[in-house]
Amino acid sequence: MMNIITWIEQQLLYLPAIKAVAVICLLCAVGLTLGKVSIRGFRLGATFVFFAGILAGALGIEIDHDMLLYAQNFGLIMFVYVLGLQVGPGFVSSFRNGGAKLPLLSLGVIAFGTLISLMPFWAGSSPLGEMVGVLCGATTNTPALAAGQQGFADLGHPNEGISAALSLAVTYPIGVVGVILALFLLRKFCREDHAVEKADSDEAFIASFEVSNPAIFGKNLHDASDLDEKAFVVSRVWRDGHVILPNAETILQKGDRIMAITRQRYVKSLTVLFGKLDDTDWMRQDIDWNALDSNLVSERVVVTKPSINGKHLGSLNLRNRFGVNVSRVKRGDLQLVATPDLILRIGDRLNIVGEAESCRHAARALGNSVQSLEEPNMFTIFVGVVMGLLLGYIPIALPGISTPLRLGMAGGPIVMGILIGAYGPRLHMVTYVTTSANRLIRSLGLSTYLACLGLDAGPQFLETVMRPAALAWIGWAVVIAIVPVVIFGIIAMRTSRLSYASAAGMLCGVMANPIALEYVNDSVPGDKANVSYAAVYPLAMFVRVLIAQVIVMTFFQ
Repeated sequence: MMNIITWIEQQLLYLPAIKAVAVICLLCAVGLTLGKVSIRGFRLGATFVFFAGILAGALGIEIDHDMLLYAQNFGLIMFVYVLGLQVGPGFVSSFRNGGAKLPLLSLGVIAFGTLISLMPFWAGSSPLGEMVGVLCGATTNTPALAAGQQGFADLGHPNEGISAALSLAVTYPIGVVGVILALFLLRKFCREDHAVEKADSDEAFIASFEVSNPAIFGKNLHDASDLDEKAFVVSRVWRDGHVILPNAETILQKGDRIMAITRQRYVKSLTVLFGKLDDTDWMRQDIDWNALDSNLVSERVVVTKPSINGKHLGSLNLRNRFGVNVSRVKRGDLQLVATPDLILRIGDRLNIVGEAESCRHAARALGNSVQSLEEPNMFTIFVGVVMGLLLGYIPIALPGISTPLRLGMAGGPIVMGILIGAYGPRLHMVTYVTTSANRLIRSLGLSTYLACLGLDAGPQFLETVMRPAALAWIGWAVVIAIVPVVIFGIIAMRTSRLSYASAAGMLCGVMANPIALEYVNDSVPGDKANVSYAAVYPLAMFVRVLIAQVIVMTFFQ
């Protein structure tokens, strides 16, 4: 046994690079394994890697400092960039879903929590570095910690960054549990009216109407759509017991029954336009669309041809070329209305309706080669990272701050990822990454970053936890994690008239807490929580990364 240990020390741990890789991989393996352990539905996930690193550092395990910094920075960069690439498509639409309601509520939570975290510093009872870590720990936001650490390093005080990491380590579990407790209290003491929340989602909603409005008798679909500015697509028309595949020139007649794909908030307006809404629930999961008519089939076709990436759906002229209608477009987890101005991207799944042979021709034109999607497009990832790093080090002068602000390694890549994810297809950039590949890169990057962060903070952790200041950190973390969530949860439900599910999803997103989101999904049916979470998460992540540096540059002297 001793010979094996000696051989490992001489052959593997003698070289700094090999030792660093071995230690980091071992910490990630142990941390991720323990992170899967669930206690009453609660688990820490990748965060356990951070605590594994702290324990290893406290036990005296060390790796080369340059290797530590390289692995830590590389892991963080890959994590935040791919995260931005994933949430980018929903970033702009987050300002449209419910207007500015959800973004403004999330900014209120961030501002209130930030003010609370600065109180001990203004009172002179805690250094700024410690409170930056408490804020990041209470909001479970390690990228914001990295931004704050870089701010301290740019000012020549890296030890403040170490203090921030230590206070985050102490308060991170409080942030996870505190948000869940706040949501529990919110649901227990706030009664909600499910009928008051408006349908604000941009997702596709399927409804059928009977044409009984004399104003549109004899008009074609194109002219009828001009009477109402709301976006909708008609995929089928029932007339005299037969199904018609409509186009813009289809004449509407009294008694026609039409199937329209629109947004739920437009249903009332379209009811006025067409005349009568029938009571068929087309949103059920068990509908056999091919059984609606023997002559028409409904197929889902995947866009895989690079030449289509970035083109408007209307420019493809699928109705005129192949005799098919596109009813919906599925992008990720969202069902979008197939309007002509919708910009397509690689990986979109189009629901097409038409005759079987026509659908096959349209599928070939769109690509429909699922296997080709499995090959990752690494060009966008590597070039995007470089562009993100360049963006991160552009100095930004702000009034009242002597030192220029920089987004840095945490902010630059996530902003560039959001921009490329949202607007890359407009420039014909292929931004599609499979869900599994995205999760793999994010998990690898975050685990590496957390392992190195824990190793760096570990030697001072035990000494820090035993200090009286640690109790103060925990107390302030409880306040930051609970008070803003409860207050703005009440505002969201009572003033903004959101349901509990939508309000809770928004609060989980702004606190970057997927564990709390799982708690909400387990306790409330439906998908409203996930929609609200996705609507505010990218904005909240970006603002918290930015505000961490603003705090350091503004208040640290």
